[in-house]
Amino acid sequence: FLTVSCLSSFLLQRGSDELSMYNSPNSGMSSISDGASNGSDSKKLRVEEAPPSRVLHIRKLPNEASETEVIALGLPFGKVTNILTLKGKNQAFLEMGTEEAAITMVNYYTTVTPHVRNVPVFIQYSNHKELKTDSGNQRTQAVLQAVSAVQSGGSPSSDVQEALAAASSPVLRIIIDNMFYPVTLDVLQQIFSKFGTVMKIITFTKNNQFQALLQFSDPVNAQQAKLALDGQNIYNSCCTLRIDFSKLVNLNVKYNNDKSRDYTRPELPAGDGQPSIDSSVAAAFSKDSNSLLGKIPGALNPLSAAAAAAAAAGRVALGGHTGSGGVLLVSNLNEEVSNTTRHNHQSGVYGDVQRVKILYNKKDSALIQMSDANQAQLAMSHLNGQKMYGKIIRVTLSKHQTVALPRDGLDDQGLTKDFANSPLHRFKKPGSKNFQNIFPPSATLHLSNVPQDVTEEDLRLLFSNAGGTVKAFKFFQDRKMALIQMSTVEEAIQALMDLHNYNMGGNQHLRVSFSKSTI
Repeated sequence: FLTVSCLSSFLLQRGSDELSMYNSPNSGMSSISDGASNGSDSKKLRVEEAPPSRVLHIRKLPNEASETEVIALGLPFGKVTNILTLKGKNQAFLEMGTEEAAITMVNYYTTVTPHVRNVPVFIQYSNHKELKTDSGNQRTQAVLQAVSAVQSGGSPSSDVQEALAAASSPVLRIIIDNMFYPVTLDVLQQIFSKFGTVMKIITFTKNNQFQALLQFSDPVNAQQAKLALDGQNIYNSCCTLRIDFSKLVNLNVKYNNDKSRDYTRPELPAGDGQPSIDSSVAAAFSKDSNSLLGKIPGALNPLSAAAAAAAAAGRVALGGHTGSGGVLLVSNLNEEVSNTTRHNHQSGVYGDVQRVKILYNKKDSALIQMSDANQAQLAMSHLNGQKMYGKIIRVTLSKHQTVALPRDGLDDQGLTKDFANSPLHRFKKPGSKNFQNIFPPSATLHLSNVPQDVTEEDLRLLFSNAGGTVKAFKFFQDRKMALIQMSTVEEAIQALMDLHNYNMGGNQHLRVSFSKSTI
């Protein structure tokens, strides 16, 4: 890594060098508009696709952008460990705690354009693997300490809270599009409280649209909720959340009823003849969060769909976009090991795979049809950029709406397979716990359905024979489940693809998924 004595001047020069390098006619990269140096959109620059790194290069920042606002871009994805801003170049370098967090962040922002002060910015991997900045920069260190305190669940000092508050308001303005089912205060509170303490909510109808103002106790929580939930569907294919920051910093709630609520003041009257929520009903909501939506045919519980469950676990997933299908195009595969079953196991972690087709004339690419667009986008956000069998794969949404099966009597050499009736589908059952256990690829795998007579040595040997190195192992108390940690994320991905549904004897098949835990 670079030392402080040369870092700032080097990066200033590098900013210019990188931008000129992107113009190289031999780079073969896609063209995007960039005006980082002068705020103009007149230049068309070619952006080099660097390999994944936990250091991210952010360009085209507005002149007045603060460090806290740049850091806020990375907050929902994991720990932010360092930052370097290049004010004169409208650029910054942001260092995440892990490469996995950086990959998740870049994958998310390839589909959802990031904004700072309502200005779109561009994020890509940096060629640097680490930042080492001047510890004497007290302002930067204070902001980083604040972020660390917030991420650790602590309470930052008042001056640091002030710095963080500059990034955003604690009040969100929420518009619900495509509202086929009713959305209540309690539904909103349940969804948004996963990101912090919800203090107040006011709902109203404006321009024939249902809207809400929602106040968090901390603006950082509002930033996290906005980044994670903007564009997501509350119910399957409808009730889409559109979220912005409000210009208000505090809501004045006069009544606790079905239109408004101050959760810090339960003694407020109902007002205007509106019935306040009965205490027994409130207790039922807290005990059974599914009770309200369980009565609506075809509706999903708030954010219990696969995409949203990952967001609730602190990981960003993507909501459904109108017109996008559930078919993925996966490219840069290792042809020697690519087959339909492995792809079913891999993508099946994030949704129910319907069909897989390896392209006949381009066997390093495959089409994978998921159950719906939400599942497809969730799989894309977690798998794009991951390393698999020695190659970094690319996952994008396909223009195809379905994967066609071969005509009757035509032998396609096993390149296409229909998994519509597969017993491996994890998300067929509404409300299944599998919805709550969706995580990005990690070195630690969760094993379930382990036969009672299988030992730790048996499992260590099985996973070692799959081509990896087992670093740690832990049985759960009932010995039907276990955690096994491989030496790298790549090895864990390969082990899952090879060993999920492995017959352990007596027709008992091993279930493998990614874990958020470490051993």
